[in-house]
Amino acid sequence: MLDFAIFAVTFLLILASRQASGIPGLAPTDEKDGNLPDITASGSLHEFLVNLHEKYGPLVSFWFGRRLVVSLGSIDLLKQHANPNRLLDPFETMLKSFLRYQSSLNGDTGESHLRRKLYENGVTKSLQSNFALIQKLSEELLAKWLSLPEAQHVPLCQHMLGFAMKSVTQTAMGSSFEDDREVIRFRRNHDAIWFEIGKGFLDGSLDKNMTRKKLYEDALMEMESTLRKVTKERRGRSFNRHVLIDSLLQGSLSDQQILEDTMIFSLAGCVITANLCTWAVYFLTTSEEVQQNLYKEVDRVLGKGPITPEKIEQLRYCRQVLCETVRTAKLTPIAAQLQELEGRVDQHTIPKETLVLYALGVMLQDSSSWPSPYKFDPERFNEESAMKNLSMLGFSGSQECPELRFAYMVATVLLSVLVRKLYLHPVKGQVMETKYELVTSPKEEAWITVSKRS
Repeated sequence: MLDFAIFAVTFLLILASRQASGIPGLAPTDEKDGNLPDITASGSLHEFLVNLHEKYGPLVSFWFGRRLVVSLGSIDLLKQHANPNRLLDPFETMLKSFLRYQSSLNGDTGESHLRRKLYENGVTKSLQSNFALIQKLSEELLAKWLSLPEAQHVPLCQHMLGFAMKSVTQTAMGSSFEDDREVIRFRRNHDAIWFEIGKGFLDGSLDKNMTRKKLYEDALMEMESTLRKVTKERRGRSFNRHVLIDSLLQGSLSDQQILEDTMIFSLAGCVITANLCTWAVYFLTTSEEVQQNLYKEVDRVLGKGPITPEKIEQLRYCRQVLCETVRTAKLTPIAAQLQELEGRVDQHTIPKETLVLYALGVMLQDSSSWPSPYKFDPERFNEESAMKNLSMLGFSGSQECPELRFAYMVATVLLSVLVRKLYLHPVKGQVMETKYELVTSPKEEAWITVSKRS
């Protein structure tokens, strides 16, 4: 069931049923499953939370099995809760629980902090060392699109996932993933694992289907075997390009900790990067004005020269486009934290060992924080208050997760390469439906067309 499948391994708690401390919300629909039937009927946990917050307000409660869950649906409430409690990345907390990884969530807080800093610095150093690689992969995608007839529909999701996987695998694990066969094998296992993370755990169906469960476990085992092999190959050796595993090997981490951190970056980095790039390109096709403003900035900052790490800092409008992409797409709509000690939010007591969800997808389109919330408008991030709100939600600034920081850099390079040479066009009549999982993606393939800039 959902409470066991998602959270039991991470939090290792058996909680007695308790009252929701006066917090408005739903009583359990099913004695064993809690509100799982309601979540399933809504289509996704995000859509369930949207309905729940619309009905009961910014602070609500419901039940994962016999576990009380509290959801925060406004930035003001998030500030109240996050300041004393945010010790861990809430997105990583959820992802590690799905994978049955626990080591960074237990034990010495100082040790966990050092491990986190090693991971973050490793991602930063890997980006710096592999900047030319990311530019090369962007140029290869541009060349591919330039070779297409102008009327041909481009499968955006497919191309962005392939681009992201090459970027992430080579940045995390090195040159062995220059071989397309290795990338294809990685993608097969990645897709099998992520499908169950996105669906099978959230609706409780994985444990009910032994065929799917075996495919998931076999893919996870093969992925872990690949990561162990790369770790062994790179231990004690020097290479031309520094990758994430090299940084992790320089710390006092166990092989299991290196495996976990590389797995998290490989999985989350691919999906976040692919979908940030997909949504950014798609939204650019919907606004000629935004696309032209981005082209003017790229032309002004880069001229005829290549993009460099120093010049990326000058592409302020591009960063606004990406921030607005994150907001409009609701890129990661849900995160979670465990309420380790009893706390209070908005005059309500949150009992010890309650699971607290951050309904980020609800907050990202809250009209009290974002005027005209359903409009794609990068100009809103000209204002400092908008950037502060995004930072509070973990999508920029000091709260930004390393995988998203990686995705911002990769997407900036890619957009600067594409808009210099191409016009990006929508496909008429296409209706874009959204699939809400841990990372938001188009429900079906997103199609665009391109034409050469004269």
